[in-house]
Amino acid sequence: MLQRLKISWKITIFSFSIVVFSLLIGGTILVGSIVSLKEEELGRRLLVTARTVAQMPEVTEGITAQQQQPAIQASAERIRIINDVTYVVVMDQNRVRLSHPVQAIIGTPSGGADEGPAFAEHSYVSKAKGKLGTVLRAFVPVMNADHVQVGVVLVGQLLPSIGQVMLGLSGQAYVILLLTLLFGILGSWKLAQHIKLQMFELEPHEIARLLVERTATFHAMHEGVIAIDKDERITIFNDKAKQMLKIEGDVIGKSIREVIPDTRLPEILDLNHPIYNQELHVSAAHIMSNRVPIKVNGQTVGAVAIFQDRTEVTRIAEELTGVKTFVDALRVQNHEYMNKLHTIGGLIQLGNKDKALNYLFEITEQKEELTRFLSQNIKDDSLTGLLLGKISRGQELGITVSIDRESHLMRFPERLDHHDFVVLVGNLVENAFDALQSKRDQLDKNVFISIEQDEDVLSILIEDNGGGIDPTVQQRIFEQGFTTKGTKGRGIGLYLLAGIVQKGAGTVRVDSVPDEGTAFMISFPMQASAEGINETKRRISPS
Repeated sequence: MLQRLKISWKITIFSFSIVVFSLLIGGTILVGSIVSLKEEELGRRLLVTARTVAQMPEVTEGITAQQQQPAIQASAERIRIINDVTYVVVMDQNRVRLSHPVQAIIGTPSGGADEGPAFAEHSYVSKAKGKLGTVLRAFVPVMNADHVQVGVVLVGQLLPSIGQVMLGLSGQAYVILLLTLLFGILGSWKLAQHIKLQMFELEPHEIARLLVERTATFHAMHEGVIAIDKDERITIFNDKAKQMLKIEGDVIGKSIREVIPDTRLPEILDLNHPIYNQELHVSAAHIMSNRVPIKVNGQTVGAVAIFQDRTEVTRIAEELTGVKTFVDALRVQNHEYMNKLHTIGGLIQLGNKDKALNYLFEITEQKEELTRFLSQNIKDDSLTGLLLGKISRGQELGITVSIDRESHLMRFPERLDHHDFVVLVGNLVENAFDALQSKRDQLDKNVFISIEQDEDVLSILIEDNGGGIDPTVQQRIFEQGFTTKGTKGRGIGLYLLAGIVQKGAGTVRVDSVPDEGTAFMISFPMQASAEGINETKRRISPS
């Protein structure tokens, strides 16, 4: 039955039970204190009454004079009634009762266990249990004129029960009790409503189901997912993230800086805004990451990172930049060879077989020489194919693409591979083509490419004699989404270039003069360090 109750009712009942239990504990202590105070007050009153009786002449004289003993009973009963006590007993030194509310007991000896000290001239109060209940008894010795003890006065009062004490409380106590219970119920209900609101009006079983579903969903995702709270403690770390980053065991609740020092997820808590499509190098893995702050009611309570293995992303980028170029190159070469075949066929029809043969040797030698040069000096087939494709593409567009004959590339810098260089060179050459095509009245259109490498540095230079870049535009060319090509551009090419430069701890310099041309000079150290990468983040900017 309790399990079916709503969480608000459970909290209300539990909170109200705590209030009632606290009242019971406090009430017990309070009643105990009241009873103790009443006993002390009653004891003092009984002693005063006993002393009053012990000093009465008819008592002091009647104990020793047998003929005056009946007056003792009358005086004791009068005092008992006036002071509203249970009994007043006068005893001689032989403990014989000379007065008692019950006439039949007068003249009989008393056998109380607490009476001894009273017959040795001691005044005191004691508590004893009788047939009617617990009795508080005051003992006072009776002294004659010669200060010799002749008897004892015993005054007793039946103590009230707990129920009688409770009934004797003033009406204010009951009003306080009622108000306490009322506010306890109201406060419990308000607390339950507040907690329910904080839980988005969900019941515990609903929260448990959502947690199970969320956990299963995160672990089923193909992307890595990591989330932290505002204290940088890990709250989510799915299986794909562990697989990508080579993490083993349970890391929930641990500090993200201890598990992955270079994740850069905590910086989102400080920035308080998302960062999308950023390439990172985390735990020896290349990833493309989206990092977003988690906000509840406008307050940042954590951050989440969703990332993919960079190999797949790079493959897609290469398809967008390199494969498209290769397809265009094949189409251009097909068109080019068709024109050359037509030329050769025309010379043969005209009977100029020697010219046709010389023309064939000439174009074959040019292609072979260029292919041989690139194969010997550029030790990567993807980059070689890209350069051949760009040369052919330039011929179709009326643009001369020249490659520095001193160019050579034997190996890639640390942290970079052929995917990075296909994206980098492909985007820069395409930007040069766009700049030259915009100058329709210019006859001499050139793009120059140079790749140089030694043991320490690899440098790439790509320059054109197009329209140049406006100085105000240069400040924003590496921003994601920024483009000067209108609807044709996506503003992603140079943003990807900046990410590659950052990953390789390189530098990029842009020299551009309006109406004269633009040159991009990019340099990479052959061995990159983490400090170099951080420095690159700060200095990537056009000169």
